[in-house]
Amino acid sequence: MTIDTGEVRTATASAPGIMSGTYLWITIGACALVFLGAFESLAVTTVMPVVSADLDGERLYALAFAGPLATGVIGMVAAGNWADRRGPVEPLYAAVAVFVAGLLVAGLAPSMEVLVAGRFAQGLGSGALTVSLYVVVARVYPRDLHPAIFAGFAAAWVVPSLIGPTVAGMVTELWSWHWVFLGVVALVLVALLMVVPALRNLVRDGGDRSVPWSLGLLGWSVLSAVAVLALDLLGDVPGAGPVLAVAAVIVALIAVRPLLPKGSLAARRGLPSVILVRGLAAAAFFGTQVYIPYLLTDRYAFTPTLAGLSLTGGALAWSAAATVQGRMGTRLSSVVAVRIGTGLVGAGVLLALVCAMLHLHALAIVAAWIVAGTGMGLMSPRTSALTLEMSTPENQGFNSSAMTVADSFGSALSLAVTGVLFAAAAALADPFVVVFAFAGAVAIAAVALSPRLATRALATRAHATEE
Repeated sequence: MTIDTGEVRTATASAPGIMSGTYLWITIGACALVFLGAFESLAVTTVMPVVSADLDGERLYALAFAGPLATGVIGMVAAGNWADRRGPVEPLYAAVAVFVAGLLVAGLAPSMEVLVAGRFAQGLGSGALTVSLYVVVARVYPRDLHPAIFAGFAAAWVVPSLIGPTVAGMVTELWSWHWVFLGVVALVLVALLMVVPALRNLVRDGGDRSVPWSLGLLGWSVLSAVAVLALDLLGDVPGAGPVLAVAAVIVALIAVRPLLPKGSLAARRGLPSVILVRGLAAAAFFGTQVYIPYLLTDRYAFTPTLAGLSLTGGALAWSAAATVQGRMGTRLSSVVAVRIGTGLVGAGVLLALVCAMLHLHALAIVAAWIVAGTGMGLMSPRTSALTLEMSTPENQGFNSSAMTVADSFGSALSLAVTGVLFAAAAALADPFVVVFAFAGAVAIAAVALSPRLATRALATRAHATEE
């Protein structure tokens, strides 16, 4: 899950206490868990071309990314419901256990199939861990410390964006890609030990047993994940592959509907379109990003370290744009910010497409990703702001969850489709061009739908800001 740096303001002097004796170790441990999850996500993007070549797993390349995002949706829904019933301790422990198991399976994988299975477990654990940590924050920290701890979580995402790809590339070159997975295991366990003392106090706060298990929502989340995975696996079945792929997409879209606000897939004006545009932008961005290192190592003979640096530029741009929009505050309308940001994401993806088509210099690809990262840093925090602005206290939790689901599901579905396209195009055309063209079409759809974000009141406010 991505945490927007622009959403978090620096804690005021009245709330400096997250590093005090009472909260010190849980703050460090919780931020460390967020850091390690972010590092692993970015590191894998860098080393996956090497892993794919080593394990002869090109066909499953996209599934190694789409799978964790799809299973992450299941983890989010399950952990949220579990935490409401029993408190956050049990789901947090379970999430860490599943995440560590996934790291071990992937790190020791003798084949691409086994590695992908480990990635599935990583996604399930990571999704559940994110939700569990948010509930821990709500139970452990007083309200006036929430901005400070979320600022810590934001920083824990920014730092891996800067160093994760490069460190992963160096580890792969010096030792082996296996250690990109295995090396994180011990660090996760150390981070968990830091939060254990605070979790002991939460055991007595066991949630509300009267809250029912949301088996319906859990079932829909499982179905959406299975449909995404089936799309990637069944797309190349001789003869029936295209039909099965289309059927899988339809099932996935039907399954995700109950997890989103009504009218989201129909681009209903207001909140439904905010959620949809956010999901489409994430689909375009991440559907392209995972192939940037692949393109650079395959066509430009980049080392894993240099390929990782290409993602660092986008991460820096994301962070900088998020910071700038946060400082501008209400001087920049959220509606206008999302429209501009979505346009920049589209421009970056289309520029990457042009680079692949014309075989432009590698620096042009890096520049394209800086443009796309700037767009994500600008629009992503403001879609969060719009979601909260359009929510009531009764549906803030559901709508906030819907944002995360839109991110994960949109990216997972996009990566599953690009995996099928990449494999199908390999013998007929440039597969990178085909994949980037699909992502560009998704980005164009996001830009086209961005005028539907605002209700009439918000549109008036945005117009006044533009003047």
